[in-house]
Amino acid sequence: MSRAADVIIIGAGANGLALAAYLGKAGRRVLVLEKHDAVGGMARGEEFHPGYRSAGLLHDTTGLRPHVVRDLDLVGKHGLVLRAQRPDVLALGAEGESLWLRGERARAVHELGRASKQDAKRFAEYHAFLDRVRPVLADFLDGEPLDLVRFEELPRARALRRAWRLRRLGKSEMLELLRLPPMCLADWLDEWFETDLLKAALGLPVLGGTYLGPRSPGSCLNLLLHEAAAAGGDVAGGGAALVAALERAARHHGAEIRTGAAVEQVRVDAGEVAGVTLASGESLDAAVVVATCDPKRALLALVPRGALPDRVIRDIRGFRTRGTTAQVLLALSAPPRFTAAAAGTPVEHARIAPSLTAIERAFDAVKYRAMSDEPVLELHLPAAARPECAPAGHAVLSVLVHYVPHEMDAPWDDAARERLGNVVVERIERHAPGLAASVVAGVVLGPRDLERRYALSGGHVHHGEHALDQLLIRPVPDCSGYVTPLAGFFLCSGGTHPGGGLTCAPAALAAAAVLRAR
Repeated sequence: MSRAADVIIIGAGANGLALAAYLGKAGRRVLVLEKHDAVGGMARGEEFHPGYRSAGLLHDTTGLRPHVVRDLDLVGKHGLVLRAQRPDVLALGAEGESLWLRGERARAVHELGRASKQDAKRFAEYHAFLDRVRPVLADFLDGEPLDLVRFEELPRARALRRAWRLRRLGKSEMLELLRLPPMCLADWLDEWFETDLLKAALGLPVLGGTYLGPRSPGSCLNLLLHEAAAAGGDVAGGGAALVAALERAARHHGAEIRTGAAVEQVRVDAGEVAGVTLASGESLDAAVVVATCDPKRALLALVPRGALPDRVIRDIRGFRTRGTTAQVLLALSAPPRFTAAAAGTPVEHARIAPSLTAIERAFDAVKYRAMSDEPVLELHLPAAARPECAPAGHAVLSVLVHYVPHEMDAPWDDAARERLGNVVVERIERHAPGLAASVVAGVVLGPRDLERRYALSGGHVHHGEHALDQLLIRPVPDCSGYVTPLAGFFLCSGGTHPGGGLTCAPAALAAAAVLRAR
């Protein structure tokens, strides 16, 4: 039987499509298999109520790697539009407290000066420090993962290059950067700022989707990497626009994309990959298979039992995927009117978290397998960038609710969904009076619902927890460089280096690993 392709890619999310474009550009025949009827993965928008479409689960595109945009010519050839600055964010606290965290640096400093002259000055210094250390952090994000298990085998030139970039910071800033990764982000932000709402606004997107609170050791590394990744602007139109551009790039480079094609199992012959078997029973041959689903699903569900060493099975079972994110989708008859925003001012992104202490208390509930009565929220109004999401004059509000446990003592049922939806609406209503009366329909998706919808082990939106140990070696020692002990089988997802989100960094690095090996 002739091969269906040189490479079969399982999953057509952002990483799968970017990987297909890279490998197609390198001359490989690529077949992408997607079990859903549309591409996009967690960035896939869906109609959740007649006439109202979500913008997917992942809202943040500021981490998209610039070299991926250049390599695949996403702007020049495939219609991607990048905004020059990060989006403005409205931070909302208690008792009507608010501030605008502007995407443009000078405007942000000016805005913060209204609340605290000291914080405005320190905000400029904070970003100046991040600008200076960004080359070192970007080398972690864009470079191949360090093999800490076999460090002596690391090419000397590569090790020296990374060491030199660190040393060029100078002794003081080198030592400062080395001090930060094990710290909790609350301590570091406390060193910089005095305004609770500002610290919460900076910390919340970093902690979202993690099993960490602002006072958890190692959470400062997440803050550093988030700030390093978000050096530029974001994608106009969000994740859906990114996915559309990646799909065009993949097809341009010859990739075939099949939707409605669920992979049941990776086929193995004489210790090497031979292809895949679909849920329909169809068999497709290929010498290389790359799984862009989360590593637990890839290694435990798709690979036949006995094809991997016992140590890999043991290690991947220990890879932590405790989901803590829920999504509430609201179809609204009118856009919400936030009292903190001037009339007519569009709000695309908002965060509700009064302080780092409030975030920590929300995280406390998760530790005891319960939902907080005061959850912290990230709000996205996609219609501000994509009018097709809702009928004219109406709106869609997507809310990421952080610190909702995958494992709860109480059952996750319709009553729990209703309770969470009511809590979220009531919390937003404090800042946008009249919101509840404008709700046409709503959908509540907890971690277990997200697990089923997007095939996420543990309902984890990053395919694995962003913790210090799981960022340095991701996902497990034998698979930390995208290869696996099964010849011809590769991993490429947010569960691999450098982590989750709409960055496409794993795709670029996994493509290089596939091309080196095959």
